[in-house]
Amino acid sequence: MKTFKITALSFLMIVLTSCKVSINTLPDQSATNSTQPLHNIALNGKVYSAVWQQNAGEFRALCYQAYNLAQIRVDENLKNPSKKPLAIITDIDETFLDNSPYAVTEAEKGNTFDTKSWMNWTSKGEAKAYPGSLNFFNYAASKKILVFYISNRDENDRIGTLKNLKDLGFPNADNEHLMLKGTSSDKEARRLEVLKNYEVIIYMGDNLADFSKIFTKKPQAERNDLVDRNAAEFGKRFIMLPNSGYGDWESALEGYNNQSTSTEKDQVFLRNLRGY
Repeated sequence: MKTFKITALSFLMIVLTSCKVSINTLPDQSATNSTQPLHNIALNGKVYSAVWQQNAGEFRALCYQAYNLAQIRVDENLKNPSKKPLAIITDIDETFLDNSPYAVTEAEKGNTFDTKSWMNWTSKGEAKAYPGSLNFFNYAASKKILVFYISNRDENDRIGTLKNLKDLGFPNADNEHLMLKGTSSDKEARRLEVLKNYEVIIYMGDNLADFSKIFTKKPQAERNDLVDRNAAEFGKRFIMLPNSGYGDWESALEGYNNQSTSTEKDQVFLRNLRGY
């Protein structure tokens, strides 16, 4: 697997080259009728996110914070009697497996995502674990709490995913506890299957739809309102991990379409930015 080291200067050159503008030719933002596009936000945004994810101490701190808090919640729940065995439901990608090398490798080719290259990446089973994640899940397992991995990876990703989980030492890394997409990306049916026999004390994810059906396929304003109305759940039952590279927050933007060109996506992003 390649390792990419991007200095601040070289990253700046990548951004400016791909945007095909220079500092002296950036569009005049004061011109209200300017139509000059700013290209490749979608691509360069993923690269910038990968730089942060792979290098920033702040990213590591957020991961430790999330998993430390999750352990506190486990200990609190263990004090309460339960009629069912306890369980944790967790997402995989950008919740505890780091796929930023995939984003970087595809960006070098001018791509963001496609199924074939993604399957090539997952089949390797080489993703690294987020800081704090392995210790937390093994701690939960030591307390006889089962871990269910509910992921929207495809069934074709199963072999590589199980290899990755086993090689890293995650508990319950077997077919029974790995619940992949199947025919629907909506995770609610899979969550309900777990809830039939277990009391789920914590949900972990990087995407709102990892927590509840109320967040699934909602527009941006409604998603944000639902977060505000359920604020007390975050840090309690819902533990969120940082992911600025991709997610349902993109498709929730008005006018966004996964099949759009990079230029069309860029225009959607620009329409949803606030300046002063």
